[in-house]
Amino acid sequence: MSKFVKFSPLLIGVVALVGFVVYLNLPAAEQGGAQRGGGATPVLTTKAQTQAFPIVVEALGTAVANESVNLTAQQAEIVKAVLFEDGDLVKKGQLLIELSNREEKARVNELSINIAEAKRQLNRIKGLAKQSAASEQLLDEQRARVDALEAQKDVADAQLAELEVRAPFAGRLGLRQVSIGSLVRPGDVISTLDDLSVVKVDFSISELHLASVALGQSVEATSIAYPGERFKGQITSIDSRIDPVTRAIQIRAQIPNENLKLRPGMLLQINVEKRVIDALVIPEGALIPEGESQFVFVVDGDNKARKTKVQIGQRKPGWIQILDGLEAGQEVIVEGTLKVRDGATVTATALNAAADKA
Repeated sequence: MSKFVKFSPLLIGVVALVGFVVYLNLPAAEQGGAQRGGGATPVLTTKAQTQAFPIVVEALGTAVANESVNLTAQQAEIVKAVLFEDGDLVKKGQLLIELSNREEKARVNELSINIAEAKRQLNRIKGLAKQSAASEQLLDEQRARVDALEAQKDVADAQLAELEVRAPFAGRLGLRQVSIGSLVRPGDVISTLDDLSVVKVDFSISELHLASVALGQSVEATSIAYPGERFKGQITSIDSRIDPVTRAIQIRAQIPNENLKLRPGMLLQINVEKRVIDALVIPEGALIPEGESQFVFVVDGDNKARKTKVQIGQRKPGWIQILDGLEAGQEVIVEGTLKVRDGATVTATALNAAADKA
């Protein structure tokens, strides 16, 4: 009679867990055995070097147009002609909208005719006055009549001009909001006009950095709309007050925008360069964080990896400043740190050499 051995689920789970732990530690054990047998772990290294290291202040700001306006009519009237398309680039003074103006034009024409007749009469009276055939009073009255008619024409010209919408400055138009035949009233938005040749960016920085900013100082802006592209500008205004709640101060910068890539409303990351120092730097990938401490593996002359504690300073993309723990020229492991133990033998390949081979 066959006998069956029963295994409890708990026993099976324990055995599986032990096997899994052994499996996880197997590579490390094999690695240790290889090192004891004289093997070496391949790693990529680079040398700690002293270089110019800019210290920057980072902030976020929203782009606004150098000049921006909502185009509106000054009088309530019917649209007679629309002389632009959505998104057009226009010049200063360019006619955009013409409202119904027959009455005003007729008034201007009437006054022009009256002025011409009054001036003819004035010239005739001047001739008579030279011959003492007309009095000085009659001459003065005719001059006053000409001046009055010309003043009336100035008013009529102004009223006629109010029935035209022109670009107050050069820029790019937005979307058209009216059509021919529609009634517009004062305050109705016909379109928008933005001067995008320069964009302004307002941003805040902590009062801690106030002494490090000045008018004319260079700034650099980036946008997620244009990855990898940087836009150069300069600080044009610094607020006279610090916010007592946030302890921040408002800064305004202007960024040239000849290609019109930047648009009002864009979120821009602003970098303000405080100063440039000579710093000992290494790639960020060389750091090994452990709690609140930072370590690197230094490769000595015997190709041994030595775990070294370092004190870090400022950061910039891809690089980290080292304040203490390293000296210029020391070789640190950049790739392969997870495979290395303190005192392990390594086969070091310079990072630049590896990149050239690739």
